[in-house]
Amino acid sequence: MKFFIFAALFAVAAAGTYKTSDYVQSKYEAPAKPDYEKQPYSFSWDVKDEDTYNDFVHTEESDGKVISGSYRVELPDGRTQIVTYRADENGNVADVTYEGEAQYPDESEYKAAPAYSAPAYKAPSYSAPAYPAPAYKAPAYSAPAYKAPSYSAPAYSAPAYTAPAYSAPAYKAPVYSAPEYMAPIFRSAYKTPAVYPAAYPKY
Repeated sequence: MKFFIFAALFAVAAAGTYKTSDYVQSKYEAPAKPDYEKQPYSFSWDVKDEDTYNDFVHTEESDGKVISGSYRVELPDGRTQIVTYRADENGNVADVTYEGEAQYPDESEYKAAPAYSAPAYKAPSYSAPAYPAPAYKAPAYSAPAYKAPSYSAPAYSAPAYTAPAYSAPAYKAPVYSAPEYMAPIFRSAYKTPAVYPAAYPKY
């Protein structure tokens, strides 16, 4: 919390020392154009082509300060347009004149275009081509010559069996010994008492 309070106090103190003049951008000044010394010149050219009806003449000269010249061109109506111009520090001035008289062709020389008739197309006569039926010749098949296979009977030899030789086992009769029995000895185990006891009840 103390940190935020300290940061707020610092921002207020910094705002008091702000000066607008310290942040004003410098004014942009475009670089000065180089002052080239104008040189005097002069030229003249013309075109005359009768096939394309192109007749043009252009002439111009300058002393480095004033430009003057003229050009002339033949217009389609038969006149010739002549333009004389002058250009100096005060501006451009042009004088336009015409030589000859405009001539237009007689309208009677123009004939209406002939009526357009759509060409008549004759439908082509199509003849179906004649296809000759193909002559099909059945192939001649020759019956295969089948030869029955010859089987030879197998030679079978019966197996020879040898009778097994059995030997009868020899049994030895067991020897029995008769048990010895002792005759029992019977003895009376009851002894008659000599005197009846007085405690016996009398009936």
